Amino acid sequence: MKCLLVSLLAVVTTIAVAEPVQVAVSANFSSPLKQLVQRYRQQYPRTDIQITVGSTGKLAAQIRQGAPYDIFLAADDRRPQELASEGLLEADTVRTYAIGRLVLWSPDAGAVLDGSSLVTGMVTPVAMANARSAPYGEAAEAVLERFPLPDSVSLVQAENVAQSYHFAHSGAAEAAFVGLSQVQDQGGRQWRIPEAFYPPIRQQGGVLRDGPAVHHFYDFLFSGEAQAMIRSLGYRTDEAADDVE
Repeated sequence: MKCLLVSLLAVVTTIAVAEPVQVAVSANFSSPLKQLVQRYRQQYPRTDIQITVGSTGKLAAQIRQGAPYDIFLAADDRRPQELASEGLLEADTVRTYAIGRLVLWSPDAGAVLDGSSLVTGMVTPVAMANARSAPYGEAAEAVLERFPLPDSVSLVQAENVAQSYHFAHSGAAEAAFVGLSQVQDQGGRQWRIPEAFYPPIRQQGGVLRDGPAVHHFYDFLFSGEAQAMIRSLGYRTDEAADDVE
């Protein structure tokens, strides 16, 4: 028992004095991550978690160029698996931390939004994230293949889903494809697009640099407490979660 207590104390001490944990996170999950960090710091107040936000594709490119991140939280499952196959991410740490849900959102009151709103040109301009670098943009592109926009509708391309939201929020676009987590508590109009209309937005993460503080925070994201928070913030989860010890 004494040895166990000494071992646990050593882990806690290591976490408390460790270097900052650098987390690269996709734009859609930046706000939820900040809330999760606040919850984590209630238990480990001396831990320093630093966050870099960007599109999944750009963050993956930065990692390949040697960016000093410790944890990568992508908005898809392709980039983490590619990075793992390249030896840049610990393969046994790749896990789905959340499943995203796509929404067409307008901050203004008006007619109900749905697929017919797109094909009849009822909303314009429409903003969406870049499908080449942002999985939410790829999902929006799939929706537009099912509900094609007429020539009268202007399509505004954003760098990531956070910027797509900003375009609608600022009035630069009448509606935008965003994540449910960004707008579930906001007014206006929204169409919660059926998940059958786009490829699953399976958001996976992984560890880039080994270390007790890095692994402890990453494991926290899959604890029952954290996974419940993630679900409450507009995502689905599908993995069993174990409490962090």
